[in-house]
Order: sequence, then structure tokens, then C-alpha cells
Amino acid sequence: MPRYRRRYGEGGTFAFTVCLADRRQTTLTDHIGPLRGAFARVLDKRPVRTEAICILPDHLHAVWTLPDHDTDYATRWRLIKRAFSATIGASVWQKRYWEHTIRSDNDLTNHVNYVHFNPVKHGLVTDMDDWPDSSWHRWKRVAGRNWQAPEDVRM
Repeated sequence: MPRYRRRYGEGGTFAFTVCLADRRQTTLTDHIGPLRGAFARVLDKRPVRTEAICILPDHLHAVWTLPDHDTDYATRWRLIKRAFSATIGASVWQKRYWEHTIRSDNDLTNHVNYVHFNPVKHGLVTDMDDWPDSSWHRWKRVAGRNWQAPEDVRM
């Protein structure tokens, strides 16, 4: 069995992809209220700054900045997954998730762009403004950015 290595940087910024075990399902968007509730309950007790997030039917992307002297994003994800599964009465998640340590402002910009552009990439909408389950709307409003899709948003 492979051994997975995770970087636990204090107060770092990280990008995540968290997927359903059955990628043919639409559980996350079908149950968006309970998913938001699970996030709210967990992050109320273990705060992070969410730089970007996008919920798609079978997976989600998030970019978080942890508080100073905090290394524990793994517990947050475990608790979010557990709370959501308990609320809908089904265990739906892949056991693992992908994470990436953000290393620069450019890296952060690329990952935020990727997260927000993902519904377009997957053919769910043709315009990011049309996807409701994304921080794009808040990010655009608060930051006042005029975002253009990069030529290459593959990661």
C-alpha cells in the first residue's frame, strides 16, 4: 500500500480537491444545504480563511489559509466529510483527497482561477457567473476583479 505524505505547514495556504467515491453521482449539489451546514459547523470551531471554493456534483475544490500556528487541515476535512455523511445518511467520500501547498502569489492566483473556472471546464456552464455553488460571486464582488479565463487552466 502506498504511503501518502502530507505537508503540514503552520498557517500555510493549501489547495484541495475532495471527491465522491462514485464520481457518477451528483450528491454534493443534490445536497448542497447539508454540505454547507457541515462546512459551517466544522469551520466555526476550526476556522480557516477560504480563499476560493467551488462545489461540483461529484467533487469540490477549495483553497484555504490556515491560522498561524495551525497545521491541521486533515482533521477539518475528516470532520466535514463525517458531518455531511451523517446528515445525508450515507458514506459517499473517497478516503483520500488531493492537496497542494501554495508557494507564491502566482501559484495562489492560478489555483483560485482554476477553482472558479472548474464548472466551465467540466461543461456544467459556459460562464462562471452561472454556477451558483462557488465563491466566484463573492470573490468578484468583494475584490472587484475583472477576471478573464486564462489560456491554460489545467492543473
